Amino acid sequence: MIQITLVRLEGYGPWTATLGSDREHRLQILQSRLYSDIQEQFAKRSGLVFFNRFDEMFAVSNGISVEEHRSILDAITTSYDLNISMRIGSAETPYKAHERARGASRMVSKGVFVSDRLGGKEDDNDNNNNNGLVQIMHVDVDGSTTDVSSRLMPYDISLLVMRLHLEIAERFLKRGALTFFLGGDNFMAVSSRLGKEEVEETIKHVMVSTSVRLKCGVGIARDARSAAMLATKALDSIREMRKKKSMMNNNKEDNNADIINDGLEQFSNPVSVVELSCL
Repeated sequence: MIQITLVRLEGYGPWTATLGSDREHRLQILQSRLYSDIQEQFAKRSGLVFFNRFDEMFAVSNGISVEEHRSILDAITTSYDLNISMRIGSAETPYKAHERARGASRMVSKGVFVSDRLGGKEDDNDNNNNNGLVQIMHVDVDGSTTDVSSRLMPYDISLLVMRLHLEIAERFLKRGALTFFLGGDNFMAVSSRLGKEEVEETIKHVMVSTSVRLKCGVGIARDARSAAMLATKALDSIREMRKKKSMMNNNKEDNNADIINDGLEQFSNPVSVVELSCL
């Protein structure tokens, strides 16, 4: 089972309108600081937070109890005069978990709200087996800091990254996963246990659709931070393998392109996925 916490700024839109027209810089500073503090609070408890919208965040909160959520909320609200809610849901996929979290309460109010199924007998049993593991995929554009950056203007690269985010998110959503942009050319997809073949197939479809070569590290663990660490470690191992291969073939013509025209036949090594588990 995956546990997702929706963190929301309740009544944020109407509140921002009270700040006058010269408010945008203040809101950007506030949102950035709030995200930093919420990320820090969840990370202390081995969770991981992603932006959804700037007034809403998703926390992968496996292993974090309701009482710990209340402690996080208390710590945040002592520093910010905002109405913040946390809605917790648990299910077999991240998408269903966030759906249950959304249904935990329809009230526009601060506080911690819990899905009816959270902590129930069925969920407890599921969390004692492999279905309780968090799987995170760290996806990176292969070679973007070299060829891609040299061929495209900065804003064009941003447009390419947005296209990639949409493609990756839609492909993984079909498998119940949630994908988030990390910055640069990096993405993380949170899922329940997908097979390596399913991940490879999804990445291949994205590469064909966008004509960009990708690499993906997959991490599986009992909490979000550990899964993300393993996913990044797996991604780093791909980079090391590519570096060694490049050194071995530095006198040979490299037929692999970071940008392709059409179809997987353009790749001699169409996709690299490395999976690491710490159970």
